[in-house]
Amino acid sequence: MSNILAFSNQKGGVGKTTSAVNVALSLAVSEIKTLLIDLDPQANATTGLSELVIEEKNNIYDAILGDENVKNCITNTSFTHLDIIASTNDLVGAEIELVGVMAREYQLKKALKTIESKYDIIIIDCPPSLGLLTINALTASNAIVIPIQCEYYALEGLGQLLSTVRLVQRHLNKKLEITGILMTMYDGRLNLSKQVVEEVNSFFKEKLFKTFIHRNVRLSEAPSFGKPALLYDANSTGAQNYMTLTEEILQRVS
Repeated sequence: MSNILAFSNQKGGVGKTTSAVNVALSLAVSEIKTLLIDLDPQANATTGLSELVIEEKNNIYDAILGDENVKNCITNTSFTHLDIIASTNDLVGAEIELVGVMAREYQLKKALKTIESKYDIIIIDCPPSLGLLTINALTASNAIVIPIQCEYYALEGLGQLLSTVRLVQRHLNKKLEITGILMTMYDGRLNLSKQVVEEVNSFFKEKLFKTFIHRNVRLSEAPSFGKPALLYDANSTGAQNYMTLTEEILQRVS
């Protein structure tokens, strides 16, 4: 059975998708069989891997609401150890459509049952909200990574996310654990970055990843070329940060 790891934060612009895409590729180059699921209607993870896609298949909407076998939704990439289930803007209406579905919180979990054994790690890039798509991701996962931007309002809304995680743990998925809190867009020259890290550390202590993702131009540029930072510029600070983070994640989920 694979580890299913959700990258989630209802606050947008915190580096959630960038983290999911770059960790997925870092796992793949380490020859760990990885599946990335883009559950965000904005489809940014799908775009961020577009240059690696061999042949487009069905998407995640088809798997959870279109009665399509999830096996037919897996798209191979040019990396043997990395597959993706793409997103589509059809997901915009999925929150409403799921309301009338029986056992609506379990649709993704049910879909993944037949392919779990095929992968070592499945990564889910969640939408920036706490709606039914995110609930589906948390119900299907056994671990969650929470990216937080090193900005003044970093902890704003985090309490709501943690409350949602606790509710899912209590009622839907007792196996769900917080793997770690990830600081993104860190700039060691700024006192603000250091203060935010201190504040987060005072709340979460051992849950805070030792690896910080530094503010890096190459990380921002890479998605426009349809590839993760590791392929765009392997020597960049961002690419190296994500390789180190991936090692830390593996230590925590193994």
